[in-house]
Amino acid sequence: MFKNRYKFKPIVSIISLILILHFMLNNNCIITAFYEKEDLSKTYNIVYSGSRNEKNIALTFDDGPHPIYTEEILDILKEYNVKATFFILGKHGEEYPDILHRQNIEGHELGIHSYNHINLKNQEENVIREEFSRTQDIIRKVTGKKSKLFRPPYGIYNQVIYDIVSENGGNMVLWTYYQDTKDWGNPGVEKIIEIVLSQARNGDIILFHDHNEAKENQVIGALKIIIPELLNRGYKFVTISELLK
Repeated sequence: MFKNRYKFKPIVSIISLILILHFMLNNNCIITAFYEKEDLSKTYNIVYSGSRNEKNIALTFDDGPHPIYTEEILDILKEYNVKATFFILGKHGEEYPDILHRQNIEGHELGIHSYNHINLKNQEENVIREEFSRTQDIIRKVTGKKSKLFRPPYGIYNQVIYDIVSENGGNMVLWTYYQDTKDWGNPGVEKIIEIVLSQARNGDIILFHDHNEAKENQVIGALKIIIPELLNRGYKFVTISELLK
């Protein structure tokens, strides 16, 4: 009986070793991926956050404008005298120029998020340029200003995309990795609030979406809690351009 029991010990040890190696390799992959991302951001000068020394936070909204939700978000921002940055889709901006006009006159910043929200990395250079320029033209037509901010759809980019943005004098802006609220998946108002408030730090760029096909945009309910709470903590809400000064 005892012989049989001890016979299994080498097997158990081997299994344990395999599990430990598996864990180490997985963690090494995570660490490597993190540093590769950091190196990539340095190579391309991608914006993920602002200064960690100043108590500023930037609220950003993608995919809009939406005829209902964007207006409701603007009402909340106005109530608290808070400024934000909206990375618009050209096709939506073309449809709702009055909302772009309101965003502009109320002191918010407009950035480019492409025209059709396609994965630009898979496109020919002429398509990428058109996605960029068509949206830029819409912003300039409404505001009289050229946007210097670009956020690629899905946060995916390559050298060609970066070069096009750079040659147009723009900044590639993503978001602080732990401030991706994933609100597009409707995780619940409480979950969105938890993601933002539990990790808020100086210089954060928070990712929201003002355009949502759901019957209710959960960001609206979340903002009513997030904004006053962060103001109470002493944070100032700024546009991306202000964050980068």
